[in-house]
Amino acid sequence: MLQAHNLECTRGERVLFRHLEFRLGAGELLRVEGPNGSGKTSLLRMLCGSLSPTAGELRWQDTDIRKLGERYRAVLAYIGHQNGLKADLNGVENLQLGEAIAGMPVTAEAARQALARLGLAAHAELPVRLLSQGQRRRVALARLAFRARCPLWVLDEPFVALDTAVVPEIAALLAAHLRRGGMVVYTTHQEVPIEAAEQRVLRLGQAA
Repeated sequence: MLQAHNLECTRGERVLFRHLEFRLGAGELLRVEGPNGSGKTSLLRMLCGSLSPTAGELRWQDTDIRKLGERYRAVLAYIGHQNGLKADLNGVENLQLGEAIAGMPVTAEAARQALARLGLAAHAELPVRLLSQGQRRRVALARLAFRARCPLWVLDEPFVALDTAVVPEIAALLAAHLRRGGMVVYTTHQEVPIEAAEQRVLRLGQAA
């Protein structure tokens, strides 16, 4: 169970949101909506523990995530708006490096299979700097193939820059995670159908 209690986010003298409350359980999907500047990315950074709320707290299994530290980060898979890739490494090498850092090393063949599922079989050995923005996004999202052990997925605009043909594959990855009892929190400006036992929408940018 992920729980937000009375969350507030302030930037300078501006309150982005306050009194924010939600709960998310196994198999549930939370879509965060709102105009640019409403605090969507700030909320996701709070969920990842990289930004502290001005007020309130986030709890994982009824414990404040700040007290859990590394134990909380071990249950979390985060893909931000920036892809976090090494430009001079190819897709396979980026996946292997990222998973090794996360303590979940994968073989080159497993990395190739994950990239192939997202239509990158012919580009797996190319340096990322030679790929289009949409292809780079797919390399970043291919990490999800190895994060089934992380119950909580937090994704910032996962569908941005993607070709239309690839979007259903990403939606299928998310749906499979939810069927396993995982949880997904994501932001998007696109209408993408995702199968989930429970789907919720959190709208930011309304009167605080």
